[in-house]
Amino acid sequence: MTLARVTLFLTFINFVQAQLPHLDPITVEDYFVIEGDSVMRSEIELKEVIVFQPLNFSSYDEAKRYILLRQRTFRVYQYAKLAADRLNILTDRLNKIKSKRKKRKYLRLIEDFIYNEFELELKKLSRSQGKILIKLIHRQTGNTTHELVKELRNGWRALIYQTTASLFKLSLKETYNPKEIYEDYLIEDILQRAFSNERLERQDTALDYDLDALYIYWKKNKPKPRDKKPS
Repeated sequence: MTLARVTLFLTFINFVQAQLPHLDPITVEDYFVIEGDSVMRSEIELKEVIVFQPLNFSSYDEAKRYILLRQRTFRVYQYAKLAADRLNILTDRLNKIKSKRKKRKYLRLIEDFIYNEFELELKKLSRSQGKILIKLIHRQTGNTTHELVKELRNGWRALIYQTTASLFKLSLKETYNPKEIYEDYLIEDILQRAFSNERLERQDTALDYDLDALYIYWKKNKPKPRDKKPS
């Protein structure tokens, strides 16, 4: 084949290739079908994993106080979560009711429901459990128990509830403050660990604080055992 023919042949090949549509290379991917789902997926979303620092206690008594606090927190968390859930539903429905008379009637129905459903059970709580419950209600709703009572009832009934709680040395105005109160930080630690291992159903806080910042702060500023007596 002469050089001229070779050159002509190569030119023809290049011309033909230029006319062909560009095709992406064929790739093979792995697809997954998650149990209970009919959609094929090329990737699997994983839950966020939080790595907790190991619990370190300086004494047996400190470990015992933590375990006792965990038991009390587990005991009352369900009520605090329920309060937040009910408040969201209540607020949504009240916003849809225009008549003040109908609003009062609806509030009375809710009041009767709460009393019949939970009053006897709540009366069984110890003072320490009641204190944690009041704090957790603030954590879940962003409002103190006193504010909720005053909003959903009249101010006079809020005063009565406050006076009754004071008999047990409790304040309905108690707030949840893990930034400044070490026991509240321990409660948050207990909750986060329980959420992570699904021992408790997660409900995000209505308050604003950073868990990593809390850990760093209290690691440096942990009170000595004698600075705080167990409640």
